[in-house]
Amino acid sequence: MSDVPQNEATAKRWQAPTEGDGPATSEDVLEALKVVIDPELGINIVDLGLVYDVEVEEEVAKITFTLTAMGCPIGPLIEQQMQAILTQLPGIDQVDARMVFEPPWSAERMSEDARMALGMF
Repeated sequence: MSDVPQNEATAKRWQAPTEGDGPATSEDVLEALKVVIDPELGINIVDLGLVYDVEVEEEVAKITFTLTAMGCPIGPLIEQQMQAILTQLPGIDQVDARMVFEPPWSAERMSEDARMALGMF
């Protein structure tokens, strides 16, 4: 995980499940994605509401995600971080990350923790 930029508090909470726990589930993948931080906002992509869908089929984690704005240049960085963290999960050998802009992202998708961190009460 050392090559994955991450929030220290989030990294301490998350540990990749071991092979003895069985193959990773969609819930495991979603929890692991909390280590992927939007570098501009400093908040993980799950709490920001950027992750629209997670599926695990055989050894592939399929992620549908968006960005806060269509012209946002961090898409490739987010995908690299997803690849680096998710391939550490047992039973995940490939990540199929698909960026979409429909439906458009809005601040209502953010968790309460993300809103508080950004001063949005």
